[in-house]
Amino acid sequence: MTQTQERTRTFTWSDPAAGAAHLGRRSGLDLMRAMIAGELDAPPIMHLVDMSRMEAEEGRVAVELLPQEFHYNPLGTVHGGVISTLLDTAAACAVHTTLPAGVGYTSLDLNVKFLRPVTVDTGTLRCEGTVVQRGRRTALAEARLTDPADRLVAQATSTCLIFPLP
Repeated sequence: MTQTQERTRTFTWSDPAAGAAHLGRRSGLDLMRAMIAGELDAPPIMHLVDMSRMEAEEGRVAVELLPQEFHYNPLGTVHGGVISTLLDTAAACAVHTTLPAGVGYTSLDLNVKFLRPVTVDTGTLRCEGTVVQRGRRTALAEARLTDPADRLVAQATSTCLIFPLP
C-alpha cells in the first residue's frame, strides 16, 4: 500500500448578506471598486477558489489565480470547473460594472473552450473579462484566461440577463 501525505486547507469568509445588502443602492462599478478597496468583503467564492488581485473599470474586470493542488482533478491538472469559475467571474463581473444602481443581472449561459492544461507549475493565471455588447435586457461578455507567458489557456463567452432589482 502506498502512503500518501494528507494535506489540509482552512479558509474563512464573511457573511455574504452584508455585501448583498448594497445591491441596488450603488452602481455595479462602485460595488466592485469598494470590494477591491476592502470596503466591502469579497464574496465567499473568491475565498473558496482562492482568487486574488481583482481589477475593475467600466466594461472590464480582471482577476488572478495561482493554481494549487486543491484545484486538481483526478488527472493531476486544474479542474475545468475552477477554470470555468474564473471565466464566469470575469465575464459576469465585467457586465456588472456597466450597471447603474437598481439594476441586477444573472448569467444565462457560459460557453467555455479549454485550450491548455493547467498545473501548479503553470504559474499565476490572469483572467480578463470584457463586455462585447450590452443592451437593455441582455449583455454579451467574453473572458480570456492567460498564463504568465500570455498564452491563451481558456476562453469563454457569456450571456447575462439584465433586470430591475426590486
